[in-house]
Amino acid sequence: MKTLKKWIGLTVIILFTSCQSLQTAVYDQYSYQKTTALKIEAESLMSKASSSYETHKKEVELFLMEVAKLKEYEKNKPKNEITYEMWNILTDEEKNLLTAYFRKWEKERSLSPFFIKEASEQIIEAFDLLIEYEIKKDKTSQRNLLNVISQN
Repeated sequence: MKTLKKWIGLTVIILFTSCQSLQTAVYDQYSYQKTTALKIEAESLMSKASSSYETHKKEVELFLMEVAKLKEYEKNKPKNEITYEMWNILTDEEKNLLTAYFRKWEKERSLSPFFIKEASEQIIEAFDLLIEYEIKKDKTSQRNLLNVISQN
């Protein structure tokens, strides 16, 4: 009988710890609101890229600072590796997404309407995936985000 209790106890512990590793961060209202606000700001700023970067330099710098703040917040949330990795991709200057867009604008001084449209669509889609994942925290939204991560 003692052996059976030990095995049951051991099984419960193993099940509990294995399920813990599969958990993801719970819904976070702050993350949702900030990501949504940053998406809107990104759309607005990206649409201005056909004009001189110098005209919008301060706006871009302030925006990227807000992005850095949220990325740091996401980094320190428990069970939040997927969201944090997506923020790493968005802010990586080599990955051709958010930060790279603004660096390209700065370097080239202005961007073509075609480039603005194409790049903006990809960046906004990445934001939408982050927002969807934050709201739902389900397997489908997780898989969608992981697909983007694995392609980068």
